[in-house]
Amino acid sequence: MLLHSLSFRHSFLLTRACSNGRVFSTLPASTSLGYLPTTHSPVIPKLAFFNSVTGDGSKIPNYRVLDELGVPVEGAEVPQLSKQFAWRLYENMQLLSTLDDILCSGQRQGRIPFYATSYGEEATVIGSAAALADDDEVLSQYRETGVLLWRGFTLDGIMAQAFGNHEDSGKGRQIAVHYGSKQHHFHTISSPLATQIPQAAGVGFALKRDPVRRSKNVACVFFGEGAASEGDFHAGMLFASAVPSPTLFLARNNGFAISTPNSQQFYGDGISARGPGYGVDTVRVDGNDVLAVMNAVKEARRRCLEGGRAVLVEMMTYRVGHHSTSDDSYVYRERREVEDVQKNNNPITRFRLFMESRGWWNETYEEELAFRLKRDVIKALKRAETVKKPSLEDMFTDVYAEEPWNIQEQRKELVALLKKYGQVWEPWQTELRALKDGGKVLSD
Repeated sequence: MLLHSLSFRHSFLLTRACSNGRVFSTLPASTSLGYLPTTHSPVIPKLAFFNSVTGDGSKIPNYRVLDELGVPVEGAEVPQLSKQFAWRLYENMQLLSTLDDILCSGQRQGRIPFYATSYGEEATVIGSAAALADDDEVLSQYRETGVLLWRGFTLDGIMAQAFGNHEDSGKGRQIAVHYGSKQHHFHTISSPLATQIPQAAGVGFALKRDPVRRSKNVACVFFGEGAASEGDFHAGMLFASAVPSPTLFLARNNGFAISTPNSQQFYGDGISARGPGYGVDTVRVDGNDVLAVMNAVKEARRRCLEGGRAVLVEMMTYRVGHHSTSDDSYVYRERREVEDVQKNNNPITRFRLFMESRGWWNETYEEELAFRLKRDVIKALKRAETVKKPSLEDMFTDVYAEEPWNIQEQRKELVALLKKYGQVWEPWQTELRALKDGGKVLSD
Protein backbone atom coordinates (compact mmCIF):
# COMPACT_ATOMS: atom_id res chain seq x y z
CA MET A 1 0.00 0.00 0.00
CA LEU A 2 1.30 3.45 -0.88
CA LEU A 3 0.87 6.71 0.95
CA HIS A 4 0.02 9.26 -1.71
CA SER A 5 0.17 12.24 0.63
CA LEU A 6 3.13 12.61 2.95
CA SER A 7 2.28 11.91 6.58
CA PHE A 8 4.50 11.28 9.56
CA ARG A 9 3.49 8.81 12.22
CA HIS A 10 4.01 9.48 15.89
CA SER A 11 2.01 7.06 18.04
CA PHE A 12 -1.44 5.55 17.67
CA LEU A 13 -4.09 4.35 20.06
CA LEU A 14 -5.65 1.29 18.54
CA THR A 15 -8.50 -1.04 19.34
CA ARG A 16 -8.06 -4.51 17.91
CA ALA A 17 -6.59 -6.05 14.76
CA CYS A 18 -5.48 -9.43 13.51
CA SER A 19 -2.87 -10.12 10.82
CA ASN A 20 -1.51 -13.51 9.77
CA GLY A 21 -2.73 -15.10 12.96
CA ARG A 22 -1.06 -12.47 15.16
CA VAL A 23 -3.37 -10.43 17.37
CA PHE A 24 -2.82 -6.70 17.57
CA SER A 25 -4.72 -4.68 20.12
CA THR A 26 -4.04 -1.47 22.00
CA LEU A 27 -5.70 0.99 24.24
CA PRO A 28 -8.90 2.76 23.19
CA ALA A 29 -8.74 6.48 22.55
CA SER A 30 -10.92 7.33 25.53
CA THR A 31 -12.25 5.68 28.68
CA SER A 32 -14.51 6.49 31.60
CA LEU A 33 -12.13 4.78 34.02
CA GLY A 34 -9.67 7.63 34.07
CA TYR A 35 -5.93 7.82 33.38
CA LEU A 36 -2.71 6.86 35.08
CA PRO A 37 -1.42 10.06 36.70
CA THR A 38 2.22 9.74 35.57
CA THR A 39 1.69 8.78 31.93
CA HIS A 40 -1.87 9.98 31.18
CA SER A 41 -2.48 6.51 29.78
CA PRO A 42 -6.18 5.56 29.83
CA VAL A 43 -7.29 2.80 32.18
CA ILE A 44 -9.14 -0.20 30.66
CA PRO A 45 -10.75 -3.23 32.24
CA LYS A 46 -9.80 -5.78 29.58
CA LEU A 47 -6.36 -7.31 29.13
CA ALA A 48 -5.04 -6.15 25.75
CA PHE A 49 -1.64 -6.61 24.13
CA PHE A 50 -0.53 -4.58 21.14
CA ASN A 51 2.04 -5.08 18.39
CA SER A 52 1.37 -2.47 15.72
CA VAL A 53 1.73 1.24 15.12
CA THR A 54 -0.58 1.59 12.11
CA GLY A 55 -3.98 1.33 13.74
CA ASP A 56 -5.18 -1.82 12.00
CA GLY A 57 -2.23 -4.20 12.21
CA SER A 58 -1.16 -3.58 8.62
CA LYS A 59 2.38 -2.81 7.51
CA ILE A 60 3.63 0.76 7.68
CA PRO A 61 3.01 2.25 4.20
CA ASN A 62 5.62 3.71 1.84
CA TYR A 63 5.28 7.31 0.70
CA ARG A 64 5.79 7.63 -3.06
CA VAL A 65 5.53 10.35 -5.72
CA LEU A 66 6.65 8.56 -8.91
CA ASP A 67 5.92 4.98 -9.88
CA GLU A 68 8.53 2.72 -11.47
CA LEU A 69 7.81 4.24 -14.90
CA GLY A 70 8.31 7.80 -13.69
CA VAL A 71 4.60 8.60 -13.68
CA PRO A 72 3.23 10.57 -10.69
CA VAL A 73 0.96 8.33 -8.62
CA GLU A 74 -2.62 9.44 -8.15
CA GLY A 75 -2.94 12.01 -5.39
CA ALA A 76 0.78 12.61 -5.05
CA GLU A 77 2.15 16.11 -4.72
CA VAL A 78 4.95 16.56 -7.25
CA PRO A 79 7.36 19.21 -5.92
CA GLN A 80 7.81 22.33 -7.96
CA LEU A 81 10.94 21.77 -10.02
CA SER A 82 12.72 23.88 -12.56
CA LYS A 83 14.30 22.16 -15.52
CA GLN A 84 17.74 23.20 -14.24
CA PHE A 85 17.14 21.72 -10.79
CA ALA A 86 15.84 18.47 -12.27
CA TRP A 87 18.97 18.29 -14.42
CA ARG A 88 21.10 18.78 -11.33
CA LEU A 89 19.36 15.93 -9.53
CA TYR A 90 19.77 13.63 -12.51
CA GLU A 91 23.37 14.58 -13.24
CA ASN A 92 24.43 13.95 -9.65
CA MET A 93 22.78 10.52 -9.64
CA GLN A 94 24.55 9.66 -12.87
CA LEU A 95 27.84 11.08 -11.60
CA LEU A 96 27.61 8.89 -8.51
CA SER A 97 27.00 5.83 -10.68
CA THR A 98 29.84 6.72 -13.06
CA LEU A 99 32.20 7.25 -10.14
CA ASP A 100 31.26 3.82 -8.81
CA ASP A 101 31.88 2.20 -12.21
CA ILE A 102 35.37 3.61 -12.58
CA LEU A 103 36.61 3.37 -9.00
CA CYS A 104 35.27 -0.15 -8.58
CA SER A 105 37.12 -1.11 -11.77
CA GLY A 106 40.17 0.72 -10.46
CA GLN A 107 40.14 -1.40 -7.34
CA ARG A 108 39.91 -4.60 -9.41
CA GLN A 109 42.93 -3.38 -11.38
CA GLY A 110 44.92 -2.81 -8.18
CA ARG A 111 44.97 0.97 -8.49
CA ILE A 112 43.19 1.57 -5.16
CA PRO A 113 42.94 -0.86 -2.24
CA PHE A 114 39.21 -0.78 -1.46
CA TYR A 115 35.88 0.64 -2.59
CA ALA A 116 32.17 0.53 -1.72
CA THR A 117 29.52 1.49 -4.27
CA SER A 118 26.13 3.19 -4.02
CA TYR A 119 24.51 1.23 -6.87
CA GLY A 120 20.74 1.20 -6.52
CA GLU A 121 20.73 3.83 -3.77
CA GLU A 122 21.41 6.93 -5.87
CA ALA A 123 17.96 8.45 -5.28
CA THR A 124 18.18 7.86 -1.54
CA VAL A 125 21.46 9.78 -1.29
CA ILE A 126 20.89 12.57 -3.81
CA GLY A 127 17.26 13.15 -2.81
CA SER A 128 18.34 13.54 0.82
CA ALA A 129 21.21 15.86 -0.07
CA ALA A 130 18.90 18.07 -2.11
CA ALA A 131 16.52 18.47 0.84
CA LEU A 132 19.18 19.49 3.36
CA ALA A 133 20.80 22.86 3.80
CA ASP A 134 24.39 22.83 2.61
CA ASP A 135 25.58 23.75 6.11
CA ASP A 136 23.58 21.08 7.94
CA GLU A 137 26.00 18.78 9.74
CA VAL A 138 26.15 15.34 8.09
CA LEU A 139 27.44 12.18 9.77
CA SER A 140 27.37 9.37 7.25
CA GLN A 141 28.14 5.71 6.82
CA TYR A 142 29.70 4.31 3.62
CA ARG A 143 27.34 5.13 0.76
CA GLU A 144 26.74 8.87 1.05
CA THR A 145 29.40 10.10 -1.38
CA GLY A 146 26.56 11.76 -3.28
CA VAL A 147 26.00 14.21 -0.43
CA LEU A 148 29.53 15.51 -0.90
CA LEU A 149 29.12 15.67 -4.67
CA TRP A 150 25.88 17.64 -4.26
CA ARG A 151 27.65 20.12 -1.98
CA GLY A 152 30.45 20.74 -4.46
CA PHE A 153 33.17 18.40 -3.24
CA THR A 154 35.41 17.96 -6.26
CA LEU A 155 36.32 14.81 -8.15
CA ASP A 156 39.95 15.58 -7.34
CA GLY A 157 38.97 15.53 -3.66
CA ILE A 158 37.23 12.17 -4.09
CA MET A 159 40.26 10.70 -5.84
CA ALA A 160 42.71 12.15 -3.32
CA GLN A 161 40.90 10.28 -0.55
CA ALA A 162 40.58 7.05 -2.54
CA PHE A 163 44.30 7.06 -3.40
CA GLY A 164 45.39 8.47 -0.03
CA ASN A 165 47.69 11.10 -1.56
CA HIS A 166 48.95 14.29 0.09
CA GLU A 167 45.98 16.33 -1.20
CA ASP A 168 43.63 14.22 0.92
CA SER A 169 42.38 16.21 3.91
CA GLY A 170 42.76 13.03 5.96
CA LYS A 171 46.42 12.78 4.90
CA GLY A 172 46.01 9.23 3.66
CA ARG A 173 45.22 7.82 7.09
CA GLN A 174 41.75 6.53 6.30
CA ILE A 175 40.55 3.55 4.31
CA ALA A 176 39.06 4.49 0.92
CA VAL A 177 35.51 5.98 0.80
CA HIS A 178 35.90 7.28 4.37
CA TYR A 179 35.56 10.90 3.35
CA GLY A 180 35.49 14.00 5.50
CA SER A 181 35.25 17.71 4.73
CA LYS A 182 35.00 20.49 7.30
CA GLN A 183 34.24 22.96 4.51
CA HIS A 184 31.22 20.91 3.44
CA HIS A 185 30.03 20.11 6.99
CA PHE A 186 30.63 16.41 6.37
CA HIS A 187 32.07 14.66 9.41
CA THR A 188 34.79 12.13 8.69
CA ILE A 189 33.46 8.58 8.31
CA SER A 190 34.66 5.91 10.71
CA SER A 191 34.59 2.18 10.02
CA PRO A 192 33.01 0.86 13.25
CA LEU A 193 29.32 0.35 12.62
CA ALA A 194 26.80 2.87 14.01
CA THR A 195 29.26 4.98 16.02
CA GLN A 196 28.06 8.05 14.09
CA ILE A 197 24.49 7.72 15.42
CA PRO A 198 24.96 8.80 19.06
CA GLN A 199 27.62 11.24 17.87
CA ALA A 200 24.97 12.86 15.66
CA ALA A 201 22.68 13.28 18.65
CA GLY A 202 25.52 15.09 20.37
CA VAL A 203 26.12 17.30 17.33
CA GLY A 204 22.41 18.10 17.25
CA PHE A 205 22.51 19.04 20.93
CA ALA A 206 25.49 21.32 20.27
CA LEU A 207 23.58 23.01 17.45
CA LYS A 208 20.64 23.56 19.78
CA ARG A 209 22.92 25.30 22.29
CA ASP A 210 24.39 27.56 19.61
CA PRO A 211 22.28 30.77 19.41
CA VAL A 212 23.36 31.34 15.81
CA ARG A 213 22.51 27.85 14.51
CA ARG A 214 19.81 26.49 16.83
CA SER A 215 16.92 27.42 14.54
CA LYS A 216 18.94 27.18 11.35
CA ASN A 217 20.63 23.78 11.15
CA VAL A 218 20.13 20.12 11.97
CA ALA A 219 22.48 17.22 12.49
CA CYS A 220 21.72 14.55 9.89
CA VAL A 221 22.90 10.98 10.34
CA PHE A 222 22.81 8.28 7.66
CA PHE A 223 22.95 4.57 8.50
CA GLY A 224 21.85 1.23 7.13
CA GLU A 225 19.21 -1.01 8.64
CA GLY A 226 22.01 -3.30 9.79
CA ALA A 227 23.50 -0.49 11.87
CA ALA A 228 20.08 -0.05 13.50
CA SER A 229 20.65 -3.42 15.18
CA GLU A 230 23.53 -1.92 17.14
CA GLY A 231 23.06 -0.50 20.61
CA ASP A 232 24.38 2.84 19.37
CA PHE A 233 21.21 3.30 17.32
CA HIS A 234 19.03 3.09 20.41
CA ALA A 235 21.37 5.28 22.44
CA GLY A 236 21.32 7.96 19.75
CA MET A 237 17.54 7.84 19.31
CA LEU A 238 16.94 8.01 23.05
CA PHE A 239 19.31 10.93 23.52
CA ALA A 240 17.95 12.96 20.60
CA SER A 241 14.33 12.42 21.64
CA ALA A 242 14.58 12.70 25.42
CA VAL A 243 17.11 15.52 25.83
CA PRO A 244 16.10 16.54 22.99
CA SER A 245 18.07 17.74 19.93
CA PRO A 246 17.36 18.56 16.24
CA THR A 247 18.80 15.34 14.86
CA LEU A 248 17.52 13.85 11.62
CA PHE A 249 17.89 10.06 11.44
CA LEU A 250 17.98 8.75 7.86
CA ALA A 251 17.87 4.96 7.69
CA ARG A 252 18.79 3.38 4.36
CA ASN A 253 16.96 0.06 4.40
CA ASN A 254 18.69 -1.55 1.43
CA GLY A 255 17.83 -5.13 2.30
CA PHE A 256 21.20 -6.41 3.50
CA ALA A 257 23.63 -6.01 6.39
CA ILE A 258 26.57 -7.30 4.35
CA SER A 259 25.28 -10.84 3.72
CA THR A 260 22.44 -10.89 6.24
CA PRO A 261 19.03 -10.13 4.66
CA ASN A 262 16.74 -7.88 6.64
CA SER A 263 14.36 -10.81 7.13
CA GLN A 264 16.99 -12.21 9.50
CA GLN A 265 17.90 -8.90 11.12
CA PHE A 266 14.63 -8.09 12.87
CA TYR A 267 11.13 -9.44 13.37
CA GLY A 268 9.28 -6.12 13.57
CA ASP A 269 8.09 -3.87 10.76
CA GLY A 270 11.43 -2.45 9.68
CA ILE A 271 13.08 0.56 11.30
CA SER A 272 10.05 2.87 11.12
CA ALA A 273 8.20 0.88 13.78
CA ARG A 274 10.86 1.89 16.30
CA GLY A 275 10.36 5.63 15.93
CA PRO A 276 7.12 5.96 17.93
CA GLY A 277 8.75 3.98 20.73
CA TYR A 278 11.07 6.93 21.22
CA GLY A 279 8.28 9.47 20.73
CA VAL A 280 9.61 10.85 17.45
CA ASP A 281 7.83 11.66 14.21
CA THR A 282 8.51 8.92 11.67
CA VAL A 283 7.88 8.25 8.00
CA ARG A 284 8.72 5.49 5.54
CA VAL A 285 9.50 6.50 1.96
CA ASP A 286 10.24 4.79 -1.35
CA GLY A 287 14.01 5.25 -1.47
CA ASN A 288 14.15 4.68 -5.22
CA ASP A 289 11.95 7.72 -5.87
CA VAL A 290 14.19 10.80 -5.70
CA LEU A 291 11.22 13.20 -5.49
CA ALA A 292 9.59 11.27 -2.65
CA VAL A 293 12.88 11.17 -0.74
CA MET A 294 13.39 14.89 -1.26
CA ASN A 295 9.84 15.70 -0.08
CA ALA A 296 10.11 13.45 2.97
CA VAL A 297 13.52 14.67 4.11
CA LYS A 298 12.56 18.28 3.54
CA GLU A 299 9.49 17.90 5.75
CA ALA A 300 11.46 15.89 8.31
CA ARG A 301 14.05 18.65 8.49
CA ARG A 302 11.33 21.26 9.03
CA ARG A 303 9.92 19.23 11.91
CA CYS A 304 13.40 18.81 13.38
CA LEU A 305 13.97 22.54 13.46
CA GLU A 306 10.51 23.53 14.66
CA GLY A 307 10.27 20.87 17.35
CA GLY A 308 13.94 20.78 18.27
CA ARG A 309 13.59 17.02 18.49
CA ALA A 310 14.63 13.93 16.54
CA VAL A 311 12.79 12.78 13.40
CA LEU A 312 13.22 9.37 11.75
CA VAL A 313 12.98 8.67 8.00
CA GLU A 314 13.25 5.10 6.71
CA MET A 315 14.15 4.96 3.03
CA MET A 316 13.28 1.65 1.39
CA THR A 317 15.76 0.80 -1.34
CA TYR A 318 17.91 -2.10 -2.58
CA ARG A 319 21.67 -2.56 -2.54
CA VAL A 320 22.36 -3.53 -6.15
CA GLY A 321 26.13 -3.59 -5.68
CA HIS A 322 28.19 -5.89 -3.51
CA HIS A 323 28.68 -4.72 0.07
CA SER A 324 32.20 -3.68 -0.94
CA THR A 325 34.98 -4.85 -3.21
CA SER A 326 35.79 -7.41 -0.50
CA ASP A 327 32.38 -9.05 -0.95
CA ASP A 328 30.78 -11.36 -3.51
CA SER A 329 27.04 -10.95 -2.96
CA TYR A 330 26.13 -13.71 -5.42
CA VAL A 331 27.19 -16.18 -2.75
CA TYR A 332 24.14 -15.25 -0.67
CA ARG A 333 21.62 -13.91 -3.23
CA GLU A 334 20.57 -14.80 -6.74
CA ARG A 335 22.03 -12.84 -9.63
CA ARG A 336 18.57 -12.84 -11.21
CA GLU A 337 17.16 -10.98 -8.19
CA VAL A 338 19.71 -8.19 -8.61
CA GLU A 339 19.19 -7.96 -12.36
CA ASP A 340 15.43 -7.76 -11.88
CA VAL A 341 15.78 -4.77 -9.54
CA GLN A 342 18.22 -3.07 -11.91
CA LYS A 343 15.77 -3.44 -14.75
CA ASN A 344 12.42 -2.79 -13.09
CA ASN A 345 13.10 -0.56 -10.10
CA ASN A 346 16.09 1.53 -11.14
CA PRO A 347 16.02 4.96 -9.43
CA ILE A 348 17.98 6.66 -12.21
CA THR A 349 15.79 5.24 -14.97
CA ARG A 350 12.65 6.22 -13.05
CA PHE A 351 13.65 9.88 -12.83
CA ARG A 352 14.89 9.94 -16.43
CA LEU A 353 11.46 8.75 -17.60
CA PHE A 354 9.85 11.51 -15.56
CA MET A 355 12.12 14.12 -17.15
CA GLU A 356 11.46 12.77 -20.63
CA SER A 357 7.71 12.99 -20.04
CA ARG A 358 8.16 16.71 -19.39
CA GLY A 359 10.32 17.25 -22.44
CA TRP A 360 13.38 17.98 -20.32
CA TRP A 361 15.56 15.08 -21.47
CA ASN A 362 16.32 13.04 -24.57
CA GLU A 363 18.78 10.51 -25.91
CA THR A 364 21.19 13.18 -27.17
CA TYR A 365 21.44 14.74 -23.72
CA GLU A 366 21.96 11.28 -22.25
CA GLU A 367 24.86 10.48 -24.54
CA GLU A 368 26.51 13.85 -23.97
CA LEU A 369 26.20 13.54 -20.20
CA ALA A 370 27.57 9.98 -20.12
CA PHE A 371 30.57 11.02 -22.23
CA ARG A 372 31.34 14.09 -20.12
CA LEU A 373 31.02 12.35 -16.76
CA LYS A 374 33.18 9.41 -17.78
CA ARG A 375 35.83 11.74 -19.22
CA ASP A 376 35.92 13.90 -16.07
CA VAL A 377 36.11 10.97 -13.65
CA ILE A 378 38.88 9.21 -15.60
CA LYS A 379 40.81 12.48 -15.84
CA ALA A 380 40.63 12.94 -12.06
CA LEU A 381 41.66 9.32 -11.48
CA LYS A 382 44.71 9.56 -13.73
CA ARG A 383 45.75 12.82 -12.10
CA ALA A 384 45.42 11.35 -8.59
CA GLU A 385 47.75 8.51 -9.54
CA THR A 386 50.54 11.01 -10.20
CA VAL A 387 50.19 12.92 -6.93
CA LYS A 388 52.72 12.10 -4.22
CA LYS A 389 51.75 10.35 -0.98
CA PRO A 390 51.66 12.34 2.30
CA SER A 391 54.85 13.12 4.20
CA LEU A 392 56.15 10.64 6.75
CA GLU A 393 55.93 13.49 9.24
CA ASP A 394 52.14 13.26 9.00
CA MET A 395 52.25 9.87 10.70
CA PHE A 396 52.96 11.64 13.99
CA THR A 397 50.89 14.82 13.84
CA ASP A 398 47.32 16.03 14.47
CA VAL A 399 46.44 13.69 17.34
CA TYR A 400 48.20 15.10 20.41
CA ALA A 401 48.71 18.75 21.32
CA GLU A 402 51.92 17.66 23.02
CA GLU A 403 53.59 14.57 21.61
CA PRO A 404 53.78 11.84 24.29
CA TRP A 405 56.95 9.88 25.05
CA ASN A 406 55.90 6.72 23.21
CA ILE A 407 55.24 8.59 19.98
CA GLN A 408 58.58 10.36 20.34
CA GLU A 409 60.29 6.99 20.69
CA GLN A 410 58.55 5.67 17.57
CA ARG A 411 59.61 8.74 15.62
CA LYS A 412 63.24 8.27 16.69
CA GLU A 413 63.11 4.60 15.77
CA LEU A 414 61.81 5.38 12.28
CA VAL A 415 64.49 8.07 11.78
CA ALA A 416 67.16 5.53 12.69
CA LEU A 417 65.77 2.97 10.26
CA LEU A 418 65.62 5.56 7.49
CA LYS A 419 69.27 6.41 8.03
CA LYS A 420 70.22 2.74 8.04
CA TYR A 421 68.17 1.46 5.11
CA GLY A 422 66.72 4.45 3.26
CA GLN A 423 69.63 4.97 0.93
CA VAL A 424 70.69 1.37 0.41
CA TRP A 425 67.62 -0.86 0.29
CA GLU A 426 65.68 -0.62 -2.97
CA PRO A 427 62.18 -1.43 -1.59
CA TRP A 428 62.50 1.46 0.86
CA GLN A 429 63.93 3.76 -1.77
CA THR A 430 60.97 3.04 -4.02
CA GLU A 431 58.49 3.80 -1.24
CA LEU A 432 60.29 6.97 -0.22
CA ARG A 433 60.29 8.31 -3.79
CA ALA A 434 56.47 8.08 -3.73
CA LEU A 435 56.23 10.41 -0.74
CA LYS A 436 55.74 14.16 -0.95
CA ASP A 437 59.13 14.95 0.62
CA GLY A 438 60.90 11.62 0.08
CA GLY A 439 61.10 11.15 3.85
CA LYS A 440 63.75 13.87 4.11
CA VAL A 441 61.89 16.11 6.57
CA LEU A 442 61.60 13.32 9.11
CA SER A 443 65.13 12.00 8.60
CA ASP A 444 66.67 15.48 8.73
